[in-house]
Amino acid sequence: MVPLLVPPRLLPSGDSAITVEFSRHIDDASNQRVLALDRALADTPIAGVTETVPTYRSLLVHYDPVQIGFEKLGKKLLVLAERPSPAIAKARRWRLPVAYGGDNGIDLEDVAMTLNTTPDDIVARHVAGHYRVAMIGFTPGWSYLSGLEPFLHMPRRQNPRLLTPAGTISIGGVQTGVQCLAGPSGWHLLGRTPVRTYQLHREPIFLLEPGDEVSFFPIDANTFAEQDRAAEAGEIVAELIAS
Repeated sequence: MVPLLVPPRLLPSGDSAITVEFSRHIDDASNQRVLALDRALADTPIAGVTETVPTYRSLLVHYDPVQIGFEKLGKKLLVLAERPSPAIAKARRWRLPVAYGGDNGIDLEDVAMTLNTTPDDIVARHVAGHYRVAMIGFTPGWSYLSGLEPFLHMPRRQNPRLLTPAGTISIGGVQTGVQCLAGPSGWHLLGRTPVRTYQLHREPIFLLEPGDEVSFFPIDANTFAEQDRAAEAGEIVAELIAS
């Protein structure tokens, strides 16, 4: 028997957006429902909807209130949310190179010490993980990944850094992530990838998409420097295993 799905909550977000909330917790099942509704809206557009923004557990739907009101749009969204998920192609699978530790991962040793293990064990556990892009946000190309091994779950730093390097691979809470651009972060920095998940003058501009699968493999600092130069020139140094 197919389990009965709990209808999402509709929350007004200002006077021109609705948050369709599927859960109050981070979990893959809710995220898959978010992405399914996002795909359904793409396949069956609703007049007046101007933009959608998928997150871990909700879909933000922007709309033109001159064309459609909150109540009418909300009813249409609930109907779409109850439909079976649209058929999708097999998920793309990416392998991203990462230079762990040292100057590229300044928190690796502290994370190992906190978890009462070794830096090599942290790297091995992180590399062994199979992750899924749950959402893109915060800054362009910032990819939030679900699937982090529970052993590696850690509270975020008490004192966030105002600036962390582009390409940082980090962990925070129950997540790991790929930070494309330099910026602030309260996560723990394990390493860096030369891969640009966002590059304005490259096609595609955004490399990863919600629903993509991701794994990591280690590289040394010299390889990182070489691939970083290639990526800066527009080369996609990530490995696409399946699409």
